[in-house]
Amino acid sequence: MKSDKGGRVTTRFDALKLADAGGVLEGEVDPAHLPRLADRVVPVAGAPMIAWRVVGGRDALGHPALTLSLDGAAFMTCQRCLRPFAVPVAQETLLLLARNEHELKRLDAEEPEVVLAGAPLDALALVEDELLLSLPFAPRHADAECDTAAVASAVAAVSEKPFAQLAALKARREPKK
Repeated sequence: MKSDKGGRVTTRFDALKLADAGGVLEGEVDPAHLPRLADRVVPVAGAPMIAWRVVGGRDALGHPALTLSLDGAAFMTCQRCLRPFAVPVAQETLLLLARNEHELKRLDAEEPEVVLAGAPLDALALVEDELLLSLPFAPRHADAECDTAAVASAVAAVSEKPFAQLAALKARREPKK
């Protein structure tokens, strides 16, 4: 992998050549550093990275294809208790490669995962796409792991007597007679 002028690591590759050669690209990425995932994941110091692997080859019908594998965990905020937790990621996707727009339309009608490979692809963009598709939209702990009882009692304590708190504020502001 090489760096572009901005100092970022570039992971661009010719997908059709990789498929023809049966080549492999692999690496690791922190999902918090991927721009489209940054607002969905929680950065955690020392968190394990997500390992990715792109393997070139052919599908059962002989079409050029890539197999994209992801393995690791992303930290997200539980929507019930608002605590971060690890969401496991173990994904393997077969991406068919189309040489041009015409082939893309034809293959896209037959297969769910088709990528236009006429220009170099970015491996990290493919990884980010798969993570966006595989991570839950509303992440939650399992019922037994989520501390919703503590959250519910804290909310109940605050909302139990809202007017009593207002009366106490008002009493402090009223002039004494």
